[in-house]
Amino acid sequence: MQCAECRALLDAYLDAALPEGERAAVREHLAGCAECSRELAALERASSLAQEHLVHYRAPDVLKARIASAIAGERAEPAAGLSSPAARSRRWWPLVAAGVLIALSSSGLTYAVLRGAGGTAQMVADEVLASHIRSLMPGHLTDVQSTSEHNVKPWFNGRLDLSPAVPTLDSAGFPLVGGRLDYVDGRVVAAVVYGRRQHLINVYSWPEQGPNEDEATASARGYHMLHWRSNNVDYWVVSDLESGELAKFVALYRRTEG
Repeated sequence: MQCAECRALLDAYLDAALPEGERAAVREHLAGCAECSRELAALERASSLAQEHLVHYRAPDVLKARIASAIAGERAEPAAGLSSPAARSRRWWPLVAAGVLIALSSSGLTYAVLRGAGGTAQMVADEVLASHIRSLMPGHLTDVQSTSEHNVKPWFNGRLDLSPAVPTLDSAGFPLVGGRLDYVDGRVVAAVVYGRRQHLINVYSWPEQGPNEDEATASARGYHMLHWRSNNVDYWVVSDLESGELAKFVALYRRTEG
């Protein structure tokens, strides 16, 4: 191994991020190279100083969820021409910005399309959208955070009179993020959270007696919503995901209906 190659790997060596073969090669080179050893010692001192003096902040849930969603999205749909570490690194900046800039709104919503229902449906739509936006605030997204339906679905047992559907949709690019209890239309409801790249999708459900209803769509302030009733359960799905992709998600989700 030459010095230039060794120095290019020192950061990863220090972080114990190298495969064992490369790590052994770097270690062997360092044993016989004083200059590279000094370079490593300087990196160790800088890392130590940073750990001692930098202020640490806990990442908000929404940022962590969006990053997890983006990772899953990249695995499902690898982007051509962005395979280098530097290129992948550049893609994170919009995600970081998205995590910081969480838009808030709460009232005065007008919907482009919603089944000709009157005030009650409009009121429920308002509450669902407000709940979705509220969930994007730090610490509000999930009560149980997991990518496994076997952790999320049982978590609702004993907390609701409904066991919500929690299908696994990772292979289609919609990884499960978690679930939580929320409050809509005067009742406690289930909210199951999925991701799609940097977007988040909330699936609300609660028991509601009545005939099945076809899907109805609504849009407000850049958010899209779908609502339907099936087997005496009301479903609302809301996200800022593009409407076509959200419809694709709903189609996949509904395959779990009996």
